[in-house]
Amino acid sequence: MAAITIAETRAVEATATAAGWSEEQLLNLAGERLGRAIGRYFPKPGSGIGYLGKGHNAGDALVALRILRDEFGWKIATRNAYPIEECAPLTRKKWQELCLAAPLDESPGWRDLATPLVLLDGLLGSGTRGALRAPLVQLAAEMAALRQHAGARVAAVDLPSGIDPDTGRISPDTVIADVTFMIGNAKRGLLFGHAAPATGALAVVPVEPLTSSRPGDFELISPQTLDCGKSPRAFDFHKGMAGRVAILAGSAAYTGAAVLAATGALRGGGGLVTLFVPNAVRDSISAKCPPELIVRGFHNPRELMELTFDSWVIGCGLGEMDTPTAEGLLELISNSPAPAVLDADALNLIAKSGKTEIFRRNHLLTPHPGEFARLAPDLRDLPREEAARKFADRVPATLLLKGCRTIVTRQGRPLWCNSTGSPGMATGGQGDLLAGVIGARLAIGDSPVDAAALGAWLCGRAAEVALNQENLSEESLAPSDVLHFLGAAFQDWKSSRR
Repeated sequence: MAAITIAETRAVEATATAAGWSEEQLLNLAGERLGRAIGRYFPKPGSGIGYLGKGHNAGDALVALRILRDEFGWKIATRNAYPIEECAPLTRKKWQELCLAAPLDESPGWRDLATPLVLLDGLLGSGTRGALRAPLVQLAAEMAALRQHAGARVAAVDLPSGIDPDTGRISPDTVIADVTFMIGNAKRGLLFGHAAPATGALAVVPVEPLTSSRPGDFELISPQTLDCGKSPRAFDFHKGMAGRVAILAGSAAYTGAAVLAATGALRGGGGLVTLFVPNAVRDSISAKCPPELIVRGFHNPRELMELTFDSWVIGCGLGEMDTPTAEGLLELISNSPAPAVLDADALNLIAKSGKTEIFRRNHLLTPHPGEFARLAPDLRDLPREEAARKFADRVPATLLLKGCRTIVTRQGRPLWCNSTGSPGMATGGQGDLLAGVIGARLAIGDSPVDAAALGAWLCGRAAEVALNQENLSEESLAPSDVLHFLGAAFQDWKSSRR
């Protein structure tokens, strides 16, 4: 399902109207689905305050507030930019149906409100361009202050007010959202990395008559757009069918990277996970591993070339290598026929040696921006989306470019943009965990693009679920916390509940 422009959005709406859907039916369906999506994203009932403009975007927010109150037990209120009688007729009707006494006439006394405190940005819809003007700019500033000083979270309705939905350009005073719930379809501009500071995490609210199913060159990774990883296992499923994963990782300086990658493969569904580490650190790493893992030592990676596995994960925490080890590793990467995740120090070694010609179709590269710059220094100054496309045209491998908006692509395929995650993931080790999860998906038979897309979504979603726990915060979140909630992320993916 392609990320679409506003012109395409208007065409989809026109098609729905021509098919017999009234504006009110569409608004009710969108608002109800929006309310349930917000209620699932913030599973603890709290306080929801709608910041409302005049148009149907405000109407969507009003219906969503009703759902949060009546179905999820939230306390609700509104802050209105304009008198009710100046709003669109349908928005006025939804206000009346909500049966609130009156809008708040000043910033809420947040110290007395149930948490989480969630502010619904319904100031402007996708039909408006340019910077916010009074009185909207004052309400946007109030939302920013509550987010900054009161721990409020901002949920944007379709888009953060003030952003351009086609280009992702952020105007002055644009609302800064923690999560943006896009109605019907992903909005193209919101997927760009430069839009992420305003959009936060992304979610698609499914509204069937407003959904365009056409493929495109820029798509969102979400359960609504991808089908991989959803089928239940057959009752006679066994570990051999789940796949044999080999992890080549670790060093004296980075023992934890090996453990996280291998445990990620275990929790990602690998049937049999073998961790290969340098002989000198085998005992110390083995002592940190869960009992389900097999830990074996090696002297030189060449020793492993005759072994048969369904997938490899190579590079996490290997550190600086002596010449024989480096040469052996390059030979293993070049000659192994199994799908292989190449991460961290494997990529650094290839960049340093200049041997990017060893990349094959069975390789899946997972660089962070610094590693990517070393692999393709001539692309470092390009926008990340353009750089990813150009790199994918050079090599046959699949690319997963990490970042707050992780990108997955390969030659001849769309650019896939991840929708999940949190700034709390800015901790060493998250990438090792991701590599292991992707390795497990490759072993079970997912294509490299599907494995990368699903792995990125699962790790991001597990972080989101973890941060809904009262004892965790963005500052305290660790990769082991994300690991703990991978099961919940799998459940959300399979049921399309995020």
